[in-house]
Amino acid sequence: MLLAQVSDLHVCAPGRTLGGGVDTPAMARACVQALLALRPAPQALLLSGDLVDAGGPAEYAHLQRLLQPLPWPLYPVAGNHDERGALREAFGARMGPHSALMPDFLQYAADLGPLRLLVLDTVVPQRPHGALCARRLAWLGERLREDDRPVLIALHHPPFATGIAHMDAMGLLEGAEALEDLVRRHPRVQALLCGHVHRSIQTRFGGAVASVCPSPAHQIALNLLGQGEDGFTLEPPGFQLHLWHAQRLVSHTVPIGDHGGTRPFA
Repeated sequence: MLLAQVSDLHVCAPGRTLGGGVDTPAMARACVQALLALRPAPQALLLSGDLVDAGGPAEYAHLQRLLQPLPWPLYPVAGNHDERGALREAFGARMGPHSALMPDFLQYAADLGPLRLLVLDTVVPQRPHGALCARRLAWLGERLREDDRPVLIALHHPPFATGIAHMDAMGLLEGAEALEDLVRRHPRVQALLCGHVHRSIQTRFGGAVASVCPSPAHQIALNLLGQGEDGFTLEPPGFQLHLWHAQRLVSHTVPIGDHGGTRPFA
């Protein structure tokens, strides 16, 4: 099983760019072309939040057009820049097979063959930080008890501090300890796949791997000082591939761009 993960596209409406002149639609097109060039091709695509920048209908319509060439099932995750109702409507026809969808949250289970994907909704409306309330955590507990396959958990906000202070201030501020306890009690959880921080970051969380995916657009500046200037950089954009092979999850970070292709060792 090969799962691609793309996060934090921040697609703007047609003709617009982000502050600083970041052309996120153009960068999304480059990401789509990179995904289509993969061999072997992924079997599904996880979109781990902040898929558009302001949550408006024109942005979601633009996003749909940009992703239209991709032939695989799509599994969207709500991020703090998303509007969960508009996101559900935009992806209704393109979402891969799923079950146990919560009525008030974009939280659901998906069958990935040998794996089970559990998508969590950490959105707090009109706020940049994330939360997992008792209802959302109870849903996760029920899903973890009902199937014996290895599990991937997807959520936008990382449930751990990254060391980048201004991003940690808008991280998962409610429910992280309870989530870690659930993960610890269910060792079938292989990984937690996150977004939000626009960098490739990994740690251990409840005995599982917790991973943050870089953005196909701009990256958050790597500032581990806890003070000083915060902002974004135009470091190489990227996405991640998660390969389930020999009963083990192996993850690769893939840079986007023309790097000259494969060259033989001299």
